[in-house]
Amino acid sequence: MSSMAEKKDVDKDKPITRVLFCGPHFPASQIYTREYLEKYPFIQVDDVPLKQVPDHIGNYDLCVSKNMLFDSNVLSRAKQLKLIMQFGVGLEGIDIDAATKHGIKVARIPGDATGNAASCAEMAINLMLGLLRKQNEMQISVQQKMLGEPIGETLLGKTVFIMGFGNIGIDLAKRLKPFDVKIIATKRSWPSNSEVLIPKAFPTQNGVLDDLVDEKGSHGDIYEFASKADIVVCCLSMNKETVGILNKPFISSMKKGALLVNIARGGLLDYEAVVQHLESGHLGGLGIDVAWKEPFDPNDPVLKFKNVILTPHVAGVTEHSYRSMAKVIGDVALQLHAGKPLKGIELVN
Repeated sequence: MSSMAEKKDVDKDKPITRVLFCGPHFPASQIYTREYLEKYPFIQVDDVPLKQVPDHIGNYDLCVSKNMLFDSNVLSRAKQLKLIMQFGVGLEGIDIDAATKHGIKVARIPGDATGNAASCAEMAINLMLGLLRKQNEMQISVQQKMLGEPIGETLLGKTVFIMGFGNIGIDLAKRLKPFDVKIIATKRSWPSNSEVLIPKAFPTQNGVLDDLVDEKGSHGDIYEFASKADIVVCCLSMNKETVGILNKPFISSMKKGALLVNIARGGLLDYEAVVQHLESGHLGGLGIDVAWKEPFDPNDPVLKFKNVILTPHVAGVTEHSYRSMAKVIGDVALQLHAGKPLKGIELVN
């Protein structure tokens, strides 16, 4: 249900800064933001169903997109909108050129500053362990009163390929090191040691981030790295170059029986290629927090496989990360209201 109740204690003669959250999904985003802004009656936080966003967006100063698609048509109606933000980092649903044309700023919340990247890294490990220890089959054993089955695998000694070594990739590598795995990673370009920015929460032993990675490569090395890995974890941003990158050629290049984990965006993964390789047995398991269609169809045929684990896009949905991101949104709303420079966010236009 939408929430557009006007604040009764607002002085009608004073300006109000209005914040709009789009759609019903990820509800804690608007709930926590409202809680953070409760003591500021001049900030109004509303949420409306996705289909109603175009009809209401013209009344708002700040919009939090979530999984709303912002094309030129929608943006043309945003007459007083100053800023569109994502409750996280992914901006693939926003036509940034069109926003710029209409004088609207677009921004993401840096994942390393809020704990979002750490939360996503933890979910990646959760999915990896769930596949290795055969989580679905364990539940069947419980139901059938079986003991000592199934026989699982361990992370110990495995080679993990991290595709996309950004904030999430860094946090994932840091957490994987104690499991005694070999980490290989690809990144568009690797900075020199002196240029590396290490998340404050995760300093390495000698201050050099390269210690986290045993072998580094570029985008052109993804097939070679896939052939070496026991587990592939996709942490890529989705754009024109990466959409559908987890396709038939890529999965075919993976080791037979290797696992594939995707915590980034569902559009990175080719559904038909995944189903085909699960059926053939080439793909040893699939763990995804994001899907080709969201919300996910609980009757989708891919769920017939025992070696598939799906979670409902909750990798970054933790109390810590959501409270932190709600604070960022709230602070930005206060900055907009006061006409101050915007801080704590990453503007992209």
